[in-house]
Amino acid sequence: MIVQAPARQFLPTDFQITDWPSLQPFFDLLENKSINSVDELKQWLHNRSELESVVSEDMGWRYIRMTCFTDNEAHSRAYQYFVTDIQPHIAPYADRLNKKVMDSPFVKELSHEAGYDIMLRNLKKEIELFREENIPLHTEITTETQKYAALSGAMTIEMDGREMTLQQAAVILQSTDRARREDVYHKISKRRLKDKEQLDELYSALILLRHRVAQNAGFKNFRDYQFKAYGRFDYTPADCFAFHDSIESEVVPILNQLAKERQHDLKVQTLRPWDKAVDSLGREPLKAFHDGNDLLEKSIACFQHLDPYLGQCLRTMQEMKHLDLESRKGKAPGGYNYPLAEVGVPFIFMNATSTLRDMTTLMHEGGHAVHNFLTMDLELNDFKSPPMEVAELASMSMELISMDQWHLFFPDKQELKRARREQLEDIVETLPWVATIDKFQHWIYENPEHLLDERKKNWNNIFDRFSDSATDWSGLQQAKDYLWQKQLHLYEVPFYYIEYGMAQLGAIAVWRNFKKDKKSGLQNYMNALRKGNMTTIPELYKAAGIRFDFSKKYISELMGFVKDELAQV
Repeated sequence: MIVQAPARQFLPTDFQITDWPSLQPFFDLLENKSINSVDELKQWLHNRSELESVVSEDMGWRYIRMTCFTDNEAHSRAYQYFVTDIQPHIAPYADRLNKKVMDSPFVKELSHEAGYDIMLRNLKKEIELFREENIPLHTEITTETQKYAALSGAMTIEMDGREMTLQQAAVILQSTDRARREDVYHKISKRRLKDKEQLDELYSALILLRHRVAQNAGFKNFRDYQFKAYGRFDYTPADCFAFHDSIESEVVPILNQLAKERQHDLKVQTLRPWDKAVDSLGREPLKAFHDGNDLLEKSIACFQHLDPYLGQCLRTMQEMKHLDLESRKGKAPGGYNYPLAEVGVPFIFMNATSTLRDMTTLMHEGGHAVHNFLTMDLELNDFKSPPMEVAELASMSMELISMDQWHLFFPDKQELKRARREQLEDIVETLPWVATIDKFQHWIYENPEHLLDERKKNWNNIFDRFSDSATDWSGLQQAKDYLWQKQLHLYEVPFYYIEYGMAQLGAIAVWRNFKKDKKSGLQNYMNALRKGNMTTIPELYKAAGIRFDFSKKYISELMGFVKDELAQV
């Protein structure tokens, strides 16, 4: 099914963004329009939503093409043009339009309607944050972050006589040949370390730019600024620190136990970093699919069996060519689901090779995509953009719910049990890593003028706090020192990481409900996603039948459930 964008009511049907002069008249129309009733205010908001959707989707396609083909200069220039020659002009208009809404005498009537209260809360926040002098700084930050994708996308090694991306090479870490694993580990590490100075300098530049943005807006540090910018109304940095402590006390002991079991099963004197991905019983790596097409077809079937609507979401994306799944040279690292605001059908980007992790990545991004489909018909663009803690709940829950249909990928019962166990072990590994990255960011931005040696020291202290004690890093100190550089969130979306941990715990609770009652568990999950950004995070979690609670007691309860499930597979 090919989805068409809704008929435009404000912009000409054939209008395309070429430059700022072609776009500016529509912002002027909004700014100068008189609003004489609450109905006129609503219509004005619909017009603004349409304009912002068109702008957002145009930028989205420029970003998608740039990341799909980092070595294509035309795509990079097109994205860069938007960032430097269009976006900076929009920012002051956005501030004036926000003030126009909040100054309207009819806004009080609107504030009592579902969804509008959350939107108005966010508009107020945007007004409080806006500073004219930050516009060029935001442009410079966006330009700098592009360098990370270019550097990472160019990283390859030679293995078995052929050039491989680091994602492709990482598959060899699942080899049952330990010497081969060690060889590829060193090659990957050496290639990353080749750019360590450039990546250090880039991160340092971004830290200082972000700190200036925060100070301009009257904040002590960028962490406090970014919490406000992300609209984190429902928790504070102190709650994040409590989350870190809970992970350390309730999850790291399980991580340690699994690492010791792995060392015992592998029959190795010391557990090394290249021993972490291989099957601990010496079996060949699980192969979830043959190529990108096979991955997609099986994923569609998986979603279809859960609910026909879910399968249709992926099938629509396939028909509209809104997917780029396989790893290749010249492609940015990582994976994402990019919402396309006007047409409503998102784009999934990832770097699949053949692994289980690649399969679960598509389950994850597919969860985001389903979220976009479920909110497609909401009135305003603002209503469709959920808090990240809910967006990641959508994706991480889908990873676990989809396990009900993983026999489509693994018809062999023993392989299916292995796949489910690896997924559960991945949860135990993910939560401490989330705490590590989040804790590191808090230190970084609380101390923006730190020295590189201090950065290295604090990274190691934090890493050791949330790592298993069984892995031997002797002779690999430099590789350990710079492990953080592989985490693109640090460069591209600062402080967007704690959400993964919060949502992972929420996903465990969603999955627990699903296992008790598949129909109601799935329905509650989908009903919560349909709410988009029209209520608070705790209320959205409640709609999904779970709690927004990260106390040690609750985390202990959820991890106890995971341990029980691990014991059964």
